[in-house]
Amino acid sequence: MNAVAAVLIIVATVLAMEFVAWSSHKYVMHGFGWGWHRDHHERHDGFFEKNDLYAIVGAIISISFFAVGSPLVRGAQAWWPGTWIGLGVLCYGVIYTLVHDGLVHQRWFRWVPRRGYAKRLVQAHKLHHATEGKEGGVSFGFVFARDPAVLKRELKAQRDLGIAVLREAIDE
Repeated sequence: MNAVAAVLIIVATVLAMEFVAWSSHKYVMHGFGWGWHRDHHERHDGFFEKNDLYAIVGAIISISFFAVGSPLVRGAQAWWPGTWIGLGVLCYGVIYTLVHDGLVHQRWFRWVPRRGYAKRLVQAHKLHHATEGKEGGVSFGFVFARDPAVLKRELKAQRDLGIAVLREAIDE
């Protein structure tokens, strides 16, 4: 097994996970999985949310790849890239937890970025939360953030077309 190949698989998996997260957020969490995701878009007093169940789903995916790649679990049928894919999914989960739950929603630490890409991430995700309900919306990814000015224009266009209902702060 080549260490360079392992690193490339991990990096490729982390990058691919942003697409997986974007599409599952847009089509699952804001679709048939809204029941688990709704409380993430509403004010609540508790520390935990039903939305946290999606982290368990991500952990199951990671553990499954680790198992598929493990000779201890699969013996001679072990698929060696599985371990590295599982590690890539785990790394994405750590990045997601630090960026989304930590930086954006401030569940783990209190720091408000005043400039740079961290500020852009926070602004993009705040604009994601600017809609009421599951319809419409922007910025479904978690690590790659588009220009907040563009996202605002898209939200206003969605409002004008009757696709999304915007909260008061963005409605101006």
